[in-house]
Amino acid sequence: MRIADFSRVLAGPYATMLLADLGADVVKVERPGIGDETRAWHPPADQDGTSTYFLSVNRNKRSVVLDLTTQAGLEQARSLIAESDVLVENFRPGTMERLGLGPRELRARHPELIYCSISGFGSGAGAAIPGYDLLVQAVGGLMSVTGTADGEPVKAGVALVDVITGLHASLGILAALRHRDATGEGQLVEVNLLGSLLSAMVNQASAFAVAGVVPGRMGNAHPSIAPYETLPTADRPIALAVGNDRQFAALAEVVGDPGLALDDRFRTNADRVAHRVELRDALTKRLGAAGADHWSTVLLAAGVPAGPVNTLDEAFAFAHQLGLPGIVDIPVDAAEGEEARLSRQVAHPIGLSGTPARYRFPPPRLGQHTAQILTDPSGQADHTSA
Repeated sequence: MRIADFSRVLAGPYATMLLADLGADVVKVERPGIGDETRAWHPPADQDGTSTYFLSVNRNKRSVVLDLTTQAGLEQARSLIAESDVLVENFRPGTMERLGLGPRELRARHPELIYCSISGFGSGAGAAIPGYDLLVQAVGGLMSVTGTADGEPVKAGVALVDVITGLHASLGILAALRHRDATGEGQLVEVNLLGSLLSAMVNQASAFAVAGVVPGRMGNAHPSIAPYETLPTADRPIALAVGNDRQFAALAEVVGDPGLALDDRFRTNADRVAHRVELRDALTKRLGAAGADHWSTVLLAAGVPAGPVNTLDEAFAFAHQLGLPGIVDIPVDAAEGEEARLSRQVAHPIGLSGTPARYRFPPPRLGQHTAQILTDPSGQADHTSA
């Protein structure tokens, strides 16, 4: 499957990288001299000066530089699209139409084409609003439920809305491909950041839609479960995710106060939610006797979901300890006179027994494959390194 990838920054590139890992030939279309703007979003950067942000979502792709402001560049783009199964773009709504590359025109020429358009706020009344993740977290309600009750609204530590939208885009593309397999017909796939966030707000959004409840910030606590939050220990916080009465009884036993499970304030989850402050005080007093690693070990052994609040290096170490893929190394083609080196990448998250993800080549240099692709638009990637 060939994907003509006109997207940049995060949502689109993340979607196309996931599909590239699973075997798609992704041709990344970039602007002359600049390319994807995230190439310059540093520090940090690798030894070539390319930002780790760009490197995080662009492996297994080939880069072609096309100047879409020129007739020659547009003709080259049309030739690439003619050889593609899928087109992905996240320009501001209306931009591709002005270039003559809109879905209606292209699908009239290529009815089998799957055209995936990613926007911030849709192509209607919100078309002119810039689609930046921070903005969507703010206006989409996520920041209103993130942070402490007496503090200011806080964004998530990563561009979570972009990532969720990228997942939705890849899912939509796969559904459209399945439909094309059955009918031969392509279609327009549309996803937007705001709609993706509202869907991803799940229980919080449902609380409003069904019961009219407008949730607020609760720090790390949960509106419907207790204890389901981080609590202090002798050294660092621990996360407790107690989802039922059996787990709570085991927690009370392990921390040395089995009577907590018999206390009328804490017998059921509803009781614990109603008395969460008293419960937090009682548990904090007990957890202060040891550190987070000790409590995690003994609580997990008792069947209580618990774990320390890890830093990212500790998180990768934990994944390695569990035998889960964390970081993979991809060989980088060395220029003449340079030593061979590796590109470190975060592993693909989906396990497939028959067609697993493959790490064929690292994120491309700007325009690295322009000559190859323009000379042979229908040619496939010839990189075979695992």
